[in-house]
Amino acid sequence: MKHVAFFRNLNLGRPKCPSKAQFEAAFLEAGAPTASSFLTNGTIVFEAPSAAAAKKLLVTASETMHGECGLVEPAFLRTVKQLAGLAKDAPFDHVDEGSVYARCITFLHPKARLAPEDLPIATPRGDCHIFASTGAEVFSTVQKNGNTVGNPNGLLEKLLQLPATSRNWNTVVRLLDKHG
Repeated sequence: MKHVAFFRNLNLGRPKCPSKAQFEAAFLEAGAPTASSFLTNGTIVFEAPSAAAAKKLLVTASETMHGECGLVEPAFLRTVKQLAGLAKDAPFDHVDEGSVYARCITFLHPKARLAPEDLPIATPRGDCHIFASTGAEVFSTVQKNGNTVGNPNGLLEKLLQLPATSRNWNTVVRLLDKHG
């Protein structure tokens, strides 16, 4: 079964981050039969026979990367099948892609709680609009105001007091095209 780990604040090759080779090798050495980095933003697709095995591989790979390069960031685990289900639900169908700077998905910490009645949420500047939540993921649109771009991850981490990680929705779509 294909799993995807979305690491928070991991950009390949940056300080305290692995290189692409280290990133993939950490999962392979942990026992994954396959591991493929996707883009440079800390997203990796790997095989594991079960959810429990995937969690164990993720923990072991994270420990390896901590030892090799000092990585301390959490990762958020999903299956490719789960991501395909999110895409099938078409969360951005109502959004004109040309009317926003980006469409984003944020993967929440397992202890995070964001009730439907708490939505929508928008920043005072209007550069980030959170409009939907599955409980484990949040969907938002961002705008660019001058030199700043809306930051759903920062907004949600401040609100929920827990780590999260965000990706452009197009990253998920492209990942599914390649690995789905």
